[in-house]
Amino acid sequence: MNGPSTAALAVLEREIEAPGDGLDRLRLAPTPFVPEVCLHLAEDAIVWWARMEAAAGRTLPPPYWASAWAGGQALARHLLDHPELASGRRVLDLAAGSGLVAIAAALAGAARVVANDIDPYAVAAVTVNARANGVTVAATGGDLLDGDGAGVDLLLAGDALYDGELAGRVLPFLRRVAATGADVLVGDPDRGHLPAAGLEVVASYPVPTTEPSVDSPIRRVQVLRSR
Repeated sequence: MNGPSTAALAVLEREIEAPGDGLDRLRLAPTPFVPEVCLHLAEDAIVWWARMEAAAGRTLPPPYWASAWAGGQALARHLLDHPELASGRRVLDLAAGSGLVAIAAALAGAARVVANDIDPYAVAAVTVNARANGVTVAATGGDLLDGDGAGVDLLLAGDALYDGELAGRVLPFLRRVAATGADVLVGDPDRGHLPAAGLEVVASYPVPTTEPSVDSPIRRVQVLRSR
């Protein structure tokens, strides 16, 4: 696993310092459902993505990290409302995106927080967002899904089941992590890929949506844990 790439981190830091309030800019703002955490988010992630691809002259991965996804917001809210879940524990935030869930775990008193994402820009975003919130999060890249999360006490997965192909890899990973004795918490806005067994609902939240192309301003999100 690697930390943030110098190039991706330099791009985000440059974007954060750039003047302007247009739709193609990042801005630091409280997360709607978790105002304790501020994130550098795009006013319009699609517009921001298009500008960055034009500037780079190449295709870039979708900037999932530039929006506060409902599953992550619900999971972060749950951690801050129940800090005993993370306090003193070794935490892994899978498919961390902006780092919202990882930051919440750090604020809840986790002994160590690792935020993992395969997108180098997400790894950079976790770094700048953790810094903005005054917490320590180890942001790492690389694909962890063939492992078992060894050394983790609590695995967090906010909105990590957003398509069938990804769910087909994430769900076996969650089961392997749970089999090591770690706790697993999932935030899911009913994307249709949850298993019929193995997870139980512990909370349900109405979460404001900020991600692109949604048909409702509020999504009902379940927080589930491994049985």
